[in-house]
Amino acid sequence: MRPKPSTTQWDFGDLFAPAATRKVWSVAELTTSIKRLLETQWSQVWVTGEITNLRAQSSGHYYFTLKDAAAQLSCVLFRGTPGVNRDWLEDGRKVNLQGELTVYEPRGQYQLRVRGVEREGMGALQAAFERLKQKLQAEGLFAPERKRPLPRYPQRIGVVTSPTGAALRDVMQVIERRYSSLALVLAPCRVQGSGAAEEIAAAIRLLNDWSQGGHPLDLILVTRGGGSLEDLWAFNEEVVARAIFESALPVVSAVGHEIDFTISDFVADVRAATPSAAAEIITEGVYASRAFLAEAPARLRQLARQRFAWARDDAEALRQRLARAHPRRRMEAQFQRLDDWQAAMAREVKFRWRTHQTGWQVLSQRLQAVRPAQALAQRRERWLILKGQLNERVDRRVAMLHDRWQQAATRLRLLSPQQVLQRGYSITLDATTGRVIRAAAEVRAGQRLKTKLQTGEIQSEVQC
Repeated sequence: MRPKPSTTQWDFGDLFAPAATRKVWSVAELTTSIKRLLETQWSQVWVTGEITNLRAQSSGHYYFTLKDAAAQLSCVLFRGTPGVNRDWLEDGRKVNLQGELTVYEPRGQYQLRVRGVEREGMGALQAAFERLKQKLQAEGLFAPERKRPLPRYPQRIGVVTSPTGAALRDVMQVIERRYSSLALVLAPCRVQGSGAAEEIAAAIRLLNDWSQGGHPLDLILVTRGGGSLEDLWAFNEEVVARAIFESALPVVSAVGHEIDFTISDFVADVRAATPSAAAEIITEGVYASRAFLAEAPARLRQLARQRFAWARDDAEALRQRLARAHPRRRMEAQFQRLDDWQAAMAREVKFRWRTHQTGWQVLSQRLQAVRPAQALAQRRERWLILKGQLNERVDRRVAMLHDRWQQAATRLRLLSPQQVLQRGYSITLDATTGRVIRAAAEVRAGQRLKTKLQTGEIQSEVQC
């Protein structure tokens, strides 16, 4: 037996033992190995998170980061990847991504190569709905210019729905209440489940054929009550959308409740929130006309009262205009103007007199200060001339104002009722009230009248 080697406090163990054999990787080799491992183990993966740092390159590729509260993941969506809605890629939006994990070797960075995008909370049905919606919209099935107006007064309509569903009962109740003479032609079909979409499309085509075969319809109503997305899915099938698009008759789609939207709603000519709302839209023309007729008498009375009020206002305005145009008003205005002229003439005379009087006083003071005999004589002569000119100007002014006064008085006399009497006319008045009689219809038998002539008056009594 070999003796056990002795140990001391200086025993260093295997520190100086020969080095063990080891594998040394290059960076490229290690990165390639990790990439191969990731692509093998994680070839298909769904991951959810929030988009950030979205970059759209000119090449058509999209680069962004998917993150949550604890980590982040680099993602790339290449230009040629089919079936991906790139409109859903937006900073801050939460999405579900489907793809494969790989490594971008130049940076040694692992990333997700995106193959599919869903908004968070959307299932496969919703994704299929969006794909079909985009496809049909691109083909022009939703174009507003192809939408047809509904007839205002329909006589007979076709209905595509389940004969046992609540939607049909709701439609019939509204029509019975609003337009009971409207005829309904039911094309029964299933509205959910496998094969329901084909039955709905066949019912739409059947009603079109029946209408063209001598039983004309005005429009088609496609409807059913509310339900889940799965329950309403038959109305999201392409076959139904194509049948509505190809219909020769206008189509009204009323599927589900107000918050529900289906492909048939987008293709149809008119979308209604509920079956009852669809019935109200279809009968709106007849219902509105009936309401208009019911309100017509009250409206006519209102218009008559309005016209009477307008005529009364016009008559009052005419009366006020006649009162303003009365000859007495014009005479009063002329009298007032004459008074203004007289007052102005008196003020002018006083002003001129004061002016010349002041000038004379100044000259007198200067004359008294200088006292030359010759200058005094000249000043006196000048004063006499100015006095004569002043008197002459005053006389001319007075004469001019007197002529204007005479002209105004003459015009006033011409406008005076007395002048009319001088031309041989007379004025007949009610002897009691003094009211002027303008028409024979204003007098009655036994009424006392007073007739004014140029000179004097005549008392008379009406004999009829």
